[in-house]
Amino acid sequence: MIVNRRIAVPVAATLAALSALILSPVALGADGEGTAGRIDDVYITYFCFAVIAFFAVVVTVLSLIQGRLDAKKEQRRHDLDRFNS
Repeated sequence: MIVNRRIAVPVAATLAALSALILSPVALGADGEGTAGRIDDVYITYFCFAVIAFFAVVVTVLSLIQGRLDAKKEQRRHDLDRFNS
């Protein structure tokens, strides 16, 4: 029997979502204690500082990359104008 893809994909996605919703309480049943153990305020504070630092570094690095790419683009544009004149 050939299954229509228009039906099979949404049914598979629905079954996957339902199974994730059904099985998640079993996975999280250790009194809310995750793989890192008991979490205190210092751990959360350091984690949040790390997230802030990560995004600051990403923005800085991507800005530097964009600046170099813009400089290369302007150099090529200048060279093309110089050679075409």
